[in-house]
Amino acid sequence: MTSDTTETDWKAGWQPVVDAVGRDFSDGETIWGADPVERGAIRRYLEPLEFDCALHTDPDVALRAGYDDVTMPYTGAMSWTLPPMWTPGETLFDSDDRDAQPVRSAINNQDMPIGPRTTGFFGTDIEVEFLRPVVAGERIGRRGRRLVSCAPKETAVGRGAFMTWESEIVTEPGEIVARIRIGTYAYVPKTGEGEEQA
Repeated sequence: MTSDTTETDWKAGWQPVVDAVGRDFSDGETIWGADPVERGAIRRYLEPLEFDCALHTDPDVALRAGYDDVTMPYTGAMSWTLPPMWTPGETLFDSDDRDAQPVRSAINNQDMPIGPRTTGFFGTDIEVEFLRPVVAGERIGRRGRRLVSCAPKETAVGRGAFMTWESEIVTEPGEIVARIRIGTYAYVPKTGEGEEQA
């Protein structure tokens, strides 16, 4: 088998994903953040950043600016849309290995119904268009998971595909407060020097 044939074979596995560009993989479901945005969580979010803006800390300032309560920093949008990682009675880590990964995660591609199975995953870029600030007391989630692009590529870490996903950040009444595009790379890691990967 030539290297050209091998190249074609592994890339062919990604063709169903390439063909699915434009598809919304969410089936209309909104994935809600684990908790509503609340003042204490905003304060804890700000502390390590030393991000001093009265709109996030002083309800009177926020009210005078036209908001119902303190606002969540825009940079917190992703954090407040993540569903819970763990609930009582579940096991999140089933291995005590040094680099053990959780059995499930909201930020990888384990639920991808088509294409090759991958075990490596990382984000490559993010683009967010904010329409308005989120205020304390609101709960937000991500609606939609539309595949915008898929480009199979072998990199130094393995064989996989660069993909771009698009979704909306919404409030419980359904108001869109932001639009988000996230770039990812899902791949099968290289196994070692000179070894072939599946």
